[in-house]
Amino acid sequence: MNSLKKRKTLFQYRFGPILLAVILLCSISLLTRISLLIYSASFFDWSILNLLKVFLIGFLYDLSVASYVILPLLIYLWFFPSKWYGKKLNKLILIVYLFVVAFTLIFNSISEWIFWEEFSVRYNFIAVDYLVYTTEVIGNIRQSYPINTLVTILVMVSALVTYLLRAKIWESAGVPMHFATRSKYFLLMLMAPIASYFLVNHSWKNHSGNQYVNELSGNGMYDFGFAFWHNQLDYNTFYKTIPLEESLSIVRKNLGFIPCNEKDCNTIRNIHSDSAEKRMNVIMISVESLSADFLSCYGNTQNITPNLDSLAKQGLLFTNLYASGTRTVRGLEALSLCIPPTPGQSIVKRQDNKNLFTLGSVFRSKGYNSRFIYGGYGYFDNMNEFFSQNGYEVTDRNALSEKEIHYENTWGVADEDLFTLSLKQFDKDYKKGKPFFAQIMTVSNHRPYTYPERRIDIPSHTGREGAVKYTDYAIGKFIREAKLKPWFRNTLFVIVADHCASSAGKVELPVNKYHIPMIIYAPEHVKPGKFEKLVAQIDIGPSILGLLNFSYQSKFFGQDVFRMKDEQQRAFISTYQSLGYIKNNKLVILDPNKKLSTFIPNFKTGSSKSILSENWLTNEAIANYQLASYLYSNGGYQMNSK
Repeated sequence: MNSLKKRKTLFQYRFGPILLAVILLCSISLLTRISLLIYSASFFDWSILNLLKVFLIGFLYDLSVASYVILPLLIYLWFFPSKWYGKKLNKLILIVYLFVVAFTLIFNSISEWIFWEEFSVRYNFIAVDYLVYTTEVIGNIRQSYPINTLVTILVMVSALVTYLLRAKIWESAGVPMHFATRSKYFLLMLMAPIASYFLVNHSWKNHSGNQYVNELSGNGMYDFGFAFWHNQLDYNTFYKTIPLEESLSIVRKNLGFIPCNEKDCNTIRNIHSDSAEKRMNVIMISVESLSADFLSCYGNTQNITPNLDSLAKQGLLFTNLYASGTRTVRGLEALSLCIPPTPGQSIVKRQDNKNLFTLGSVFRSKGYNSRFIYGGYGYFDNMNEFFSQNGYEVTDRNALSEKEIHYENTWGVADEDLFTLSLKQFDKDYKKGKPFFAQIMTVSNHRPYTYPERRIDIPSHTGREGAVKYTDYAIGKFIREAKLKPWFRNTLFVIVADHCASSAGKVELPVNKYHIPMIIYAPEHVKPGKFEKLVAQIDIGPSILGLLNFSYQSKFFGQDVFRMKDEQQRAFISTYQSLGYIKNNKLVILDPNKKLSTFIPNFKTGSSKSILSENWLTNEAIANYQLASYLYSNGGYQMNSK
């Protein structure tokens, strides 16, 4: 009996802080849930069943989060040496840990309240996105709330909670337990976070037609972790919608839909050319952060792109092209998938993004070698994984030996080395008798703006202008070397930016910060000139295929701009949250919380003037974004889907 009592005491006090941490987390989570329920009472679907779901499912998520929160303490209590029993340092460590836990939980509860007040949901990718824009978010919080007073109160309340629980903590610090016995309890309790990882499902809370029931059934910290790893916002939950059949009808009409033979083909349509296919090689260079206003042909007076300006006169210059987003991964998505930007993170970085319908897969179906070539390590931004699983052969920094590298920085090798590597790959394809399509992603036009010395007249590491001029130098050198190749005369070069150098502006979506350059260059095949119609970045792929007279079944939302009618001109621009649709010199913006607004933008300054929305225009904007999100989420953009 005494032995049993002793073992019970040892377990109770030795691992007592863990039990306290779990109780503290679940209690604060419960109070948060009750507070949010009361605040949202008029929108909640009141029933006994819904209340049971909210608190029972919510409690399971609370326990799941608690299993992760206790991990540092669990490891410490298991590992710290016996000679620390009863020592002041041991007590201090445990007290500090409890204070940090209490402060974090109370701080999170207040943050959840603020987030709920604005969005009426638990944390999601919007909260994750705030981590990217820390300056704006912190500034907004400081201006909106008495942050110094709140932090002071938080510290005082956390200190009070810690003081009231100090006795239980100190008791555990003085109870000895052999390492073997501790290990048994450690392994037993370690099963909780492991089971949580494999068994708890984020979809458990989505059991009701009432969004407030679903959101209150969750746990903010769990949802934040889920959003961080999954990086997307559910379109139907946060944005304005129209009936799905109507959105499909609008998109089909705008694309000049020629249906395929499938019964339910969604956006699958036949692209047919009456002319013979041109088996030309295609090299697409997506240039890092190249705003249109860096080039003299768009009005720049610094003369930092002499090679590109020369190519613009020899090729077809696009004067009215707009990028889909503000990050490289969004540009890669637009150029490969030719789909409007879906809310949240780029598809390039999401899970379940394999076997999609891409520009590379179309070329591969025509017998081409499709390549993605990158000067850095392709694990960055999930590039290797995405392209290798979607119709491309990937070549990155690993393919270069040290002798082949003139210069490199944290982002990768200098652009001239990237192009030398590319030429080697193209020579291999040519010798095998294979036509090739390649997308080359440059890296040098990126902070810290460093590159090999004595290439240009601007010293390395002096600013963006030098990086732009060096990339221009590398592209010019590449074209000159390509002219000496036997495959040059049968090759189409497409030089385009992934996004602009800056997206900051006074308005939500400053259109001038999405204006990017593009040059199509093939001296014997493309006449010099300017293409001045409005073009979206997602139109580039279908337009290239159109130049080659390819016939194929398409799932692209992009269109062949050389064959589009004037009324089909439109462009898509976005941040992670705001979705913009440009048409008829107007800009429709869709935002979370089902907000919608229309503006007349100034395409030179980026400013905009709010106007009344037009139903037909807003429906077009909604249709494209809603359908793109629906098809991706439901597997409709995969190669084998119907």
